[in-house]
Amino acid sequence: MTDQPMSHDNLKSLSAQDVRTAIRDGKYFGHTSGLAAGKLQCNLAILPERYALDFLRFCLRNPKPCPVVGVSETGDPYLPTLGRDIDIRHDVSRYRVFRDGQLVDEPSNLQELWSDDLVSVALGCSFTFENALVRHGLPVRHMETGQNVPMYRSNIDLAPAGPFGGKMVITMRPIPADQVKDAYEISGRYPQAHGAPIAHGNPSDVGITDISKPDWGEAVEVRAGEVPVYWACGVTPQNVLLDAKLPICITHSPGHMLIADVAEDAETTILTTT
Repeated sequence: MTDQPMSHDNLKSLSAQDVRTAIRDGKYFGHTSGLAAGKLQCNLAILPERYALDFLRFCLRNPKPCPVVGVSETGDPYLPTLGRDIDIRHDVSRYRVFRDGQLVDEPSNLQELWSDDLVSVALGCSFTFENALVRHGLPVRHMETGQNVPMYRSNIDLAPAGPFGGKMVITMRPIPADQVKDAYEISGRYPQAHGAPIAHGNPSDVGITDISKPDWGEAVEVRAGEVPVYWACGVTPQNVLLDAKLPICITHSPGHMLIADVAEDAETTILTTT
């Protein structure tokens, strides 16, 4: 592997392990959409152990935005059920660090921040079903244009647990009207990756006032004959963690996922290390 910085195009043909190595070595800091095809990509939440049980309860009560696919041992930065060499301190291209509900840093590694009371929770990601949509001939606009998926705050209430609660974050993908049913059926096969859409059609029905102005990611064109389709989004737990105002919590930056070695269509979801 080259010693020079690497572009998204450079990484497209590499294995999950090689992509993580490029990230760990500080050669890539971009988004991971379209990388390591066929491998599970994960949202990330890292928080002190004393809050972890309530957070896991929250995830179990809200499986669409928060499908748990892995949980570390307390203080252990490794996730062996997702990959033999995964080191959560180094293998995400950009992190977000929150203290008391405020974003304080976006580092490229967590070496200086890691402590023995932290628990890592990995959550399924929409990149999994996006790959399935593409395989079945459905368009995924932001992948076609090399953008990050548009993400919006919605008006959909979440089931609370302990200090965690709020509104769901959703993503939008324009789908041709005659393929909307297919989008529901195909993505519904991946409950570990948010599953089927939560709605489609009028943006105001899900609390979006201007579809051209996403809260995260980048706006994409909705063309004639296409319908906006909305899925639950893994940025939801980031918002929930922020609102809970924990003394510290760490997440991935939107679009910058942890890439696992397990297949994205694996039937079994492994929750804990062994």
